[in-house]
Amino acid sequence: MFQDLSLPTQLKIMIQPLTISRIELFKLSIPLIEPFTTSLGTDTDAENVLVKIFTKEGIIGLGECSPYMPINGESQDTCFIVGQYFAKALIGKNPLDIEACIQLMDRIIYANSSIKSAFDIALYDIASQHAGLPLYQFIGGENNKTIITDYTVSVGEPEQMAKDALKIKNQGYPAIKVKLGKNGPTDVERIKAIRMAVGNKIPIRIDANQGWKVKEAIETLKALAVYDIQHCEEPIARWKFMKLSKVKKQSPIPIMADECCGDEHDAEKLIELNACQYFNIKLGKSGGIYKGLKIVRLAEAAGIHLQVGAMLESRIAMTAFAHFALCSPLIEHYDFDTALMFKEDPVTGGIQYKANGVITITETPGLGATIEDVWLQKMEKVIIQ
Repeated sequence: MFQDLSLPTQLKIMIQPLTISRIELFKLSIPLIEPFTTSLGTDTDAENVLVKIFTKEGIIGLGECSPYMPINGESQDTCFIVGQYFAKALIGKNPLDIEACIQLMDRIIYANSSIKSAFDIALYDIASQHAGLPLYQFIGGENNKTIITDYTVSVGEPEQMAKDALKIKNQGYPAIKVKLGKNGPTDVERIKAIRMAVGNKIPIRIDANQGWKVKEAIETLKALAVYDIQHCEEPIARWKFMKLSKVKKQSPIPIMADECCGDEHDAEKLIELNACQYFNIKLGKSGGIYKGLKIVRLAEAAGIHLQVGAMLESRIAMTAFAHFALCSPLIEHYDFDTALMFKEDPVTGGIQYKANGVITITETPGLGATIEDVWLQKMEKVIIQ
């Protein structure tokens, strides 16, 4: 269980406030090793935005987002523009008063959770550096469990997916995540081919990315039960969330809410509906750590188990996700593989990917991660001061 940090944070604000003096925004574009395909489309590049917040006192915070139009309605271009509105409003503000900064951004524009998450992460980076604590400890977490990421198979032809899954197994990953949602009967054939290739011992997790209709989802999940599936993410369209409890009741496979669980208000509705057994928290959907922690509190009270996931972020944001994943024992699954899909890794410090999917974090105050200036010089940039 994580601590209530409101009092210590408020004391720090009163005793030793900081002042935001400059904010830099970068278009962080990184090509992928190979195309990444889901039921929502195919990506060939990570098109992210990096936020760098400077303080008069010399502490610098970094944050990053990976907007995805089919999920949060944002793009790299919209984030770059909206981020400039946030930057202008935050100049002169105290970054330790995270709640006030979040509320300010929410007053400026509705939604836009992705770019808000980048600012949120940068603010938490500053605050935890100021406190002299690694981020996980600043938010009340404990570094008392091993974080092990799964690895994802893109949706495609069954034979190719089976080959990809076997490669992932042979690389030592402890679980395979499989993208589905492109025709229920064909999805069953995809999983059948994968299970035949990898055997019965390694866990398989599936993600339909909203690709099935309600009846199709129920029929497909029943047909997939024989293949020992750990859980299924977002089987139906997110705007059909009122029907998710129907799917859950008839599914032999546990249901994980992803796209329909954005912020704490979505989580509250899903709990009231008894719609799922899991939430997949992505900071790019919640708007960052501040609201992500609210989802965790609700989940802990309701007994909902958790996964922390990602879009196509680099190891900057992925480091924040790993720290966040240490805030509650109910966070059991970790989907942090996409940074491994990059052709280049521009990040210094931060989380490290070890053998068999194991992820380690440092005890450095804050995120403990940065991006080389030489690399950033190649990116489009704007400075607000």
